[in-house]
Amino acid sequence: MHQRPFKQVDVFTATAYRGNPLAVVLDGTGLSTEAMQHFTNWTNLSEATFVLPPTPEGHAAGADYRVRIFCPGRELPFAGHPTLGTCHAWLQAGGRPQVAGRVVQECGVGLVTLRQDGERLAFAAPPLIKSGPLAEDDVALIARGLGVARSDILHHAWCDNGPNWRGVMLRSAEQVLALRPDASILGKLDVGVVGPRGKVGVVGSTDADGIAFEVRAFFPGNNGLAEDPVTGSLNAALAQWLIGAGLAPAHYVAAQGTCLDRAGRVHVQQDGDTIWIGGGSVTCMTGEVLL
Repeated sequence: MHQRPFKQVDVFTATAYRGNPLAVVLDGTGLSTEAMQHFTNWTNLSEATFVLPPTPEGHAAGADYRVRIFCPGRELPFAGHPTLGTCHAWLQAGGRPQVAGRVVQECGVGLVTLRQDGERLAFAAPPLIKSGPLAEDDVALIARGLGVARSDILHHAWCDNGPNWRGVMLRSAEQVLALRPDASILGKLDVGVVGPRGKVGVVGSTDADGIAFEVRAFFPGNNGLAEDPVTGSLNAALAQWLIGAGLAPAHYVAAQGTCLDRAGRVHVQQDGDTIWIGGGSVTCMTGEVLL
């Protein structure tokens, strides 16, 4: 075992302890998959990441580092808040990208590009693996699991970009915040729920704080259904769906984590064919871990 540089980062927030925490081991060389998974489970956080040198193929394609992303019980090919938080930690620890102002991360889905967006980092939303409307049986099941009428789900789509999200839009943010999902019905589904905070039916409408949507993310956890404080992968897929379907403007801000006493803010911007998902990151702990 060795002492390894470590940071714990709060992501999608400019204020510490109001976003989604992430454990970042900045030197994962020599660690087995089992050791990475065991440490992730021990942290009791939604994700932990392990930074490694890029593969020769990744480096040749422009990758600055490689990251392996774990949540309790499994490894993920991609996840949004670990992508932003790992990049923040890597840069803060002295990482230097091959191209100034542009960081290329290698992970399970391939190469993901990040850019600096003022005080925030933003990643390019990876292509959807699966898109299009959900099967009606799934929609009816999700409605029952969320405790809403089927007619309250105005729109729905596959939002699969690695994590197997199913996305549904409800009538309002208030309805999203009032949800009390039933784990016995939703079972093993990963469900993302979005509702407008502005005027219903008016694309680009926002509330007084400039926020367009409220988002919640439900997924199977170790003790039944879990809720993620702020979810980059889901927001990336939601943005591709909503903007592509004309349900959201090309630039908006989504709130997530309200029901968990968090204040996550996800900044979405379409630039040509690329949708960028951005947010602030704050380092809360710096030190070493014995692994």
